[in-house]
Amino acid sequence: MKIKTINIFLNALLSFMAISTFISCVKELDFSTVREGNEKGLLVVEATLTDEFKRQKVYLSRSDIRLDLETDTIYNPFIPLGIGPRDSVNVEQNASIRVIGSDGSDFGFSEAESGTYLSEQPFALQNDLVYRMEITTADGKEYVSEPLEIKGTSEITDVYAERTVSDLGIEGIAIYVDSQPTDGMPMNYRYTYEETYKIIAPFWDDEDFLLTNYDPCALPEPTYNLEIVPRTVQNRVCYNTVQSNTIEQVSTTGNAAPNVERFQVRFIDRNDFIISHRYSILVRQLVQSIEAYSFYETLKKFSETESLFSQIQPGALVANVTRKDGNPENVLGYVEAVSVSEERIFFDYVDFFPGEELPPYPFNCGEHSSPESHRSYCASGPDGGDHCPQSIIERVHLGLITYTGNNDENIGSCPGPYKYVARICGDCTLLGENVVPDFWIE
Repeated sequence: MKIKTINIFLNALLSFMAISTFISCVKELDFSTVREGNEKGLLVVEATLTDEFKRQKVYLSRSDIRLDLETDTIYNPFIPLGIGPRDSVNVEQNASIRVIGSDGSDFGFSEAESGTYLSEQPFALQNDLVYRMEITTADGKEYVSEPLEIKGTSEITDVYAERTVSDLGIEGIAIYVDSQPTDGMPMNYRYTYEETYKIIAPFWDDEDFLLTNYDPCALPEPTYNLEIVPRTVQNRVCYNTVQSNTIEQVSTTGNAAPNVERFQVRFIDRNDFIISHRYSILVRQLVQSIEAYSFYETLKKFSETESLFSQIQPGALVANVTRKDGNPENVLGYVEAVSVSEERIFFDYVDFFPGEELPPYPFNCGEHSSPESHRSYCASGPDGGDHCPQSIIERVHLGLITYTGNNDENIGSCPGPYKYVARICGDCTLLGENVVPDFWIE
């Protein structure tokens, strides 16, 4: 694990990039003085209001100068899940939020969970109206956004996948989108996606270990009941859904036609296990204002450089949220109004690579064996130099393994009666949900 010190602005930037946050400064922001007088942290606002009839969402939080812990992403089958540090966000609670339209419409928001505010009723932005967002924090400070309005509409006409080779020479699947304006002259677009993929545990067995009455400290030996029983939970086939966390934009300014054609929103390496079985992607097209497009274009350039902080210059990111009373307090965030179009597609690996070997499972799934029991944890005296691997009952107790069969081949340096694999190889619920999504089509 590495530890790095994160500047307030950069910490907010990296934390919220992972959930498509919109971060900026009120005016030309001098980053060398951003800490002064901001012990509580700067207010960070994230909101994308759309023309979809739904409960709209706003995120409020505070920037942070704490250390950012970079954690390993490598799965260790011998450490229970959930152990280890995780990045956190200082959410802003108990705020009051309203979105007000030029026709007098007024939509209030309530805090659904810490720092996440949902409109009290569903609503959709209208093309011919101008809106503003007003925020009052728990300490009574009031903030207001710049005027917000939808800059035309455009419909996705096609989303499609093709086998191709990337500019880096990697073979894989590219996802493209085409679209056509339906109202006004929209020219700036941002794309997000939600991908869902099917997971099949490669070493799933219809039976598994059941450990009861386990006392590792009993003397002279641990007491327990270990049985091999039919599984009662479907954990062979699962589905995982992941939101995009990159900035994908295109502008048709200067083009002979305003249509979007063959814009690549996603590339997947052919060896990525997420396309091993069945894969689906929901592409969302957001029509942007030129100001929002410029903001994200600048943010993307910063995020793609290795020296992100050193490349940020004062005034480079222009926000649209300020203090209502004119106080020059710096606020991080970007609030935008967009029209949305979306389309979903499905495909299988064999659709593009017929007869070829599936991508490798992302974890080492070798079968192992070890003694069924172990020396009592409370035994005294020398242990006799036992260097055998952790016993089966210890690993079952920690939820680390799943049963794959009797050890008839006598595998292992200290063979036991059963074979097993790391749980992630025989239980798909560590990688996804075992409930078929409502939209899923086989």
